[in-house]
Amino acid sequence: MSSSFFIKTKENSKFSKKGKSISAPKRKGDGDSGAKSKVRAKKPNAKFNEEISSDSEAESPVVPRKRQPVEDIDYAETPQEKKLRLAKLYLEQLKEADDNKAEDDDFETDLVAGRLEEDVLEQKGKLQRLIAKDLIQPDASEIRVLRGHKLPITCLVISPDDKCIFSAAKDCSIIKWDVESGKKLHTIPGGRKGTEDRHVGHTAHILCMDISSDGKYLATGDMNKLIMIWEGETCKHLYKFTGHKGPVSGLSFRKGTHDLYSASHDRSIKVWNVDENAYVETLFGHQDAITGLDSLSRERCVTAGGRDRTVRVWKIAEESQLVFHGHESSIDCIQLINEEHMITGADDGSVSLWSVNKKKPLSTVKQAHGCHGDAALEQPHWVASVAALQNSDTVASGASSCESRL
Repeated sequence: MSSSFFIKTKENSKFSKKGKSISAPKRKGDGDSGAKSKVRAKKPNAKFNEEISSDSEAESPVVPRKRQPVEDIDYAETPQEKKLRLAKLYLEQLKEADDNKAEDDDFETDLVAGRLEEDVLEQKGKLQRLIAKDLIQPDASEIRVLRGHKLPITCLVISPDDKCIFSAAKDCSIIKWDVESGKKLHTIPGGRKGTEDRHVGHTAHILCMDISSDGKYLATGDMNKLIMIWEGETCKHLYKFTGHKGPVSGLSFRKGTHDLYSASHDRSIKVWNVDENAYVETLFGHQDAITGLDSLSRERCVTAGGRDRTVRVWKIAEESQLVFHGHESSIDCIQLINEEHMITGADDGSVSLWSVNKKKPLSTVKQAHGCHGDAALEQPHWVASVAALQNSDTVASGASSCESRL
């Protein structure tokens, strides 16, 4: 703009000196007549205004491109404005993060509160998940048969992560299975009678087994009055517990600990600390061979007394017991549903539900698995085992009829 300004002033100065029309840019239609020169000389401002307007609008397309950076500079963000914008953006991100964290904290708080409430209800024996109505009978194609033992299987447990199964049999062997593939992961072979000194493992029928709640230890008991402790992951032999004077018929780890309870045909209950490889104490009370034992997280266990027809709850710390009567024949199996309720099965075919607050069964199903034999000599199928899905309304029983019922 300044260059064109000085050019025009130069032309104006020439007009004033010579009185003639001198035009540096030659245009079409411009004449040499003095009249036109005079007109132009008389109106230099109109000529000046006209040229500035034409230069800025139509004739030169280059000028707007030169002005563009000027406009950018006019509207460009200053360093202070940029700092302010970034500060606002950062504050918004912090606010959003705080809101998300608050939501997550609320969710975690609700989750923890719900879990604590469940734990309290579980300790009180009042937690119950109603799932029986949603159970669906499995399809035959979904049932997998695992073969490996040479003699009948006597007991099995599932690892806490539900990935492995441990089974034991009358052939004195223990097999660890992979649930997903059905393959054997480890096999602990059984030994022959008389090879106890040189064989690492059982040399008599294995009657019971249990695994700790963290999967670290596996315990097995046999007809030779022995309890073997194994490493759950590798099946490596760790300890051997002796002390019972009869076959070991029941084993149970206290939930959340490595305290082990054992029951025997010698009518005693023994307490062991597996971490310390130590014996703790012995409890007496049953009048016949103990046929079943179970425990949960409280420092107590429950037992079935076989032919003495009693169920007992043992309070370990107080060294006391509660005695329950109700079955009319030998009680052969027992399982806790929660800390306050348990299920038992007897050889008269009955299944009973108990509460620790009542001395008699809450409910009894007689001939739970039907009867067999002639009409005049019918006998109920004896219940050999019971199981419960903890803190739920679902239990199962197995009987001499070779069937299981929910």
